[in-house]
Amino acid sequence: MSRNSKLNRRTLLVASGAIIASPAVVLAQATERQQAVSDLRRNASSFITHEWQDHFDRLGRGIIISDTNTMVLQHWTSNGEMRIYPTSVPMTDELTRRGYTEIVEKREKPGWGPTPSMRERDPTLPVYIQGGDPRNPLGTRGMYLSWQYYIIHGTQDTRKIGRRSSSGCIGLYNEQVEEIYERAPVGTQVKLI
Repeated sequence: MSRNSKLNRRTLLVASGAIIASPAVVLAQATERQQAVSDLRRNASSFITHEWQDHFDRLGRGIIISDTNTMVLQHWTSNGEMRIYPTSVPMTDELTRRGYTEIVEKREKPGWGPTPSMRERDPTLPVYIQGGDPRNPLGTRGMYLSWQYYIIHGTQDTRKIGRRSSSGCIGLYNEQVEEIYERAPVGTQVKLI
């Protein structure tokens, strides 16, 4: 046998092995791609966005839509710029109020006192906590809605974001509520869905 014949046989054997193994490699790559697409869909589905026009007639001073199912707040400024923020939402549907409201007051370092129903559920709650106190659940900013006891606010406890953890309010990371606070004037339209 000549040297070229051995090379050709080796080449043929290596090529045959590659051909036999290639379906498994292609299948593995396809499976990885499918998993990546599945992961992307799962992650993207939690941030379903809404169009403000589906809920309001005009932008006015701005719009906030807070989706309590996907735990996302969208904020549009009066010029149409939109940003998305993860939130905490009420623990149960009984604590959740849905519908149209607006920001009627804004406070930096808001103080906090539990609502009567919160004190009924847990009589050990303090009567009042000053703004700026690390135990204060309202964080660094509060935007009060026209519904009594409902606030869009920050939180010191960042573990609450992305969870059903509030007694009715919408909570955000302090840095993000500060951003919204600066961009959303009193009179900003709000819808909780």
